[in-house]
Amino acid sequence: MPSRDTPLTYAEHLQLDRLLSCQERQSVLHGRPAHDEMLFIVVHQAYELWFKVILFELDRIQEVFAGPRAEDPGLGEAVQGIERIVEIQKLLIQQLDVLETMTPMDFLDFRDLLVPASGFQSLQFRLIETRLGLRPTERVSFGDRPVEARLGPEDRTRLRAAEAAPSLADQIGDWLERTPFIRARDYDFGEVYRQAVIEMLEADAALLRKNPALSATELAGEAEALAAARRRFDSIFDEARHRELLDEGAWRLSWRALQAALFINLYRGEPALQLPFRLLSGLMDIDETLTNWRHRHALMVQRMIGRKLGTGGSSGHDYLRQTAERHRVFGDLFALSTFLIPRSRLPGLPEDLRRAMGYSYAQGDGSEGS
Repeated sequence: MPSRDTPLTYAEHLQLDRLLSCQERQSVLHGRPAHDEMLFIVVHQAYELWFKVILFELDRIQEVFAGPRAEDPGLGEAVQGIERIVEIQKLLIQQLDVLETMTPMDFLDFRDLLVPASGFQSLQFRLIETRLGLRPTERVSFGDRPVEARLGPEDRTRLRAAEAAPSLADQIGDWLERTPFIRARDYDFGEVYRQAVIEMLEADAALLRKNPALSATELAGEAEALAAARRRFDSIFDEARHRELLDEGAWRLSWRALQAALFINLYRGEPALQLPFRLLSGLMDIDETLTNWRHRHALMVQRMIGRKLGTGGSSGHDYLRQTAERHRVFGDLFALSTFLIPRSRLPGLPEDLRRAMGYSYAQGDGSEGS
């Protein structure tokens, strides 16, 4: 540990002299001081600091899934990191409340001095999107130009490097494919679950036929709904059909990874699946919270500038609204709810498989101390 002649101070540790001196108001430099520009700068600097923490957390999370095996301690760290990212995202949404204490007229006092600078030029945010799993082909173009066109040469190079590397979504797909429990010596989750679904749908159809309150038209409609449900379930049981949907972009996860994710959701009460379930739920939280931020950000932009072009030269509101709808990474995990069945219909697991997924302790006579 390096020695110091004097004790470390709070200001030195946080480098407050540098941190608090980097809020340079353009309105002051142009001789027309605007009070609310200070708020605007600090809020956006705070965003970039939180983006830095998110990327730092993604470093550790992606390291856990980088190898051929995700060890148990690492999985716990990954879940902790994902949950931390979600809490940071909630803060990012709350910061908009502070920013909205600035009125549209207050913003007009300095808005024209910011052109062509724009939040769309945030490299760190683009890296977060990319490392989570947003692919270049899925990005909404910004003003008929790709997003990277707004970045400088060095930033474009960093973004392309991130696009070439495995994303967290890619790594999670690989990890799910390695789930060991969905197929065992005398057990195939897909076949067992498919049979349970068929029995459930046939029982529902039998109840419909016995319902005297339904007209022939209503009965036909309900029967078609059950048939459609059967077809939906077939899309995850039939590997060839899944491959077709994968090629069409309807799914991102592979057939085996999708079944593993479904298995984890259905049997999440088993000890070995509790952390994996929290992991998948956390990824959905990241997607949902990021979507909420985009929606809220779009509304704030519309509130501040109406139908005007943003400082970057395009309609910020329209762009953000489109990204909220289309920049989803973990949509497959949300779609799994389509394929859940009630617990009362859920097939039981083989006893040896349940033991394999439980907590194992040495069996003694109980006299040993813990």
